[in-house]
Amino acid sequence: MNVELAPNPPRAREAPVSRRRPGVEILVPALGALVAACLCAYGITDRSLGFDEGATVTIAAQHGAALGRALAHDGGNMSGYYLLLHLLTGLFGNGLLVLRLPSLVFAAASAGLVTLLAQTLFSARVALISGLLTAVSLPLVFWGQSARGYAPMVALTCASYLAFVTLVRRAEEGRPTTAPAIGYAITTALAAYMSFVAVLVLPAQLLMLVGRRRALRPVLVALAFAALSWIPLVALALSRGSGQLFWVPRPTLKIERQVLQALSSAGLDPIFHRTATTVALLVLTAAALLAVIVVLAIRAARGEARWAHGLVLSWLLVPVVLAWLESLFGQPIFMPRNLLMAVPPVGVLLALAVTDRRLPWLAGAALLAALIVLRALQVTASYGVSPEDWKAASAYVLARSGGSDCAVFYPSDGRMAFRYYLAAARTAPRPILPAAPWSTVKPYVEDYASLAPAQLAGLPARCPRLWLISSHEGQPDGPSGSRRNRARFLRLRAALGALYPRHATTQFGYASPVRVELFTRG
Repeated sequence: MNVELAPNPPRAREAPVSRRRPGVEILVPALGALVAACLCAYGITDRSLGFDEGATVTIAAQHGAALGRALAHDGGNMSGYYLLLHLLTGLFGNGLLVLRLPSLVFAAASAGLVTLLAQTLFSARVALISGLLTAVSLPLVFWGQSARGYAPMVALTCASYLAFVTLVRRAEEGRPTTAPAIGYAITTALAAYMSFVAVLVLPAQLLMLVGRRRALRPVLVALAFAALSWIPLVALALSRGSGQLFWVPRPTLKIERQVLQALSSAGLDPIFHRTATTVALLVLTAAALLAVIVVLAIRAARGEARWAHGLVLSWLLVPVVLAWLESLFGQPIFMPRNLLMAVPPVGVLLALAVTDRRLPWLAGAALLAALIVLRALQVTASYGVSPEDWKAASAYVLARSGGSDCAVFYPSDGRMAFRYYLAAARTAPRPILPAAPWSTVKPYVEDYASLAPAQLAGLPARCPRLWLISSHEGQPDGPSGSRRNRARFLRLRAALGALYPRHATTQFGYASPVRVELFTRG
């Protein structure tokens, strides 16, 4: 099917209903979704629970007013995702598979929805390739195996785009728009409840309404309903402020390189180390995208631009540019995870490059094979790798703890991931910071508390052996808030070193390593 959006689409360019093959139209999206599901399902429980996943499981475990306070403390971000996990863990427990399965389902849905969208805008061939490239994507597979709201945000963003295209087409053709308008309002609203950054696609969508007055009113009405549903989010975000983003630096060449790697699915630095093929995939993807952009620019100069091409291109470029500008002049948000919604359009643009009629068939097939193989190599290299190995760190401490041992966490957030692996332990060090007993399930989000001098003075008598467990303690070259947190950690560590003559350090993971230090009196 090759459909071009236009105010009054010529009938000759519409595929006759009798020629459409419903089986193919169903099978093609299903194939992309199946590949994504398999890639995310493989080894989904092998990787250790991460630092942020510890917050997810703890927030989801809250009930009643405590759950409301936990959502408010995080500024409402991912509140819809936390509520979903709250329901699922209440029914099925908080095993790793239960925690991560929703992300797997949404990652598979992303590949299927991208396929449907490309099938609607272009052809079954472009759709098939778009779905496969979206499925074989390191960032989407990683977040499809993580108990965070990013995979649901991407899937709902793709669903929002599919509803948006349907809504615009029907409005321009003078057909009923109620169903796609409702779908657009719901998916757009829910996307923001999974992660605030989903709103970055709205300017890209609104940009595509230029010159389409028939579609403007139903789209704006649908967005108005979505905006009404966001009132609780806005209230929570305003009450929390931007404090939770204190650690995000302004754009640098290093961060820009990380974003480019993620968008091209060539890497996910610093979560995973670069591989031997990272640069090759990045260069190949950049060259293919540049060729597509040049061709589209030439077509636009000749007056041959297609709305569908502009839609996909703006989906990629507008969120990235807006995030970069906001980070340069306002609150920094420019980082790979916040731009995941721009990964799917890369797959569609690459599919357009591969299927371009001016490219010889053999060259197109070779390009597609190279892209899929290189992307698959990035995905396979990530399986079983735990950049934040809280499982190993917890096992190490619990296996060596005595009845009089104590534990200090910096920041307190680390206690949540550590506690997840506490169930099977016979003995555990007594928590000193934070001091709540292990039976207390309490969220600690960006809690960089330390010990007062009076508390430190009595430690050696109370705790002959003390474990200092730290991660995400702050960046020496990061924003001011991050540097202050690190300085507080160094003062705490120095004070413990002065009280305990001996200590040993062991490190687990590498991206945000878990540092385990045992301080002893002698």
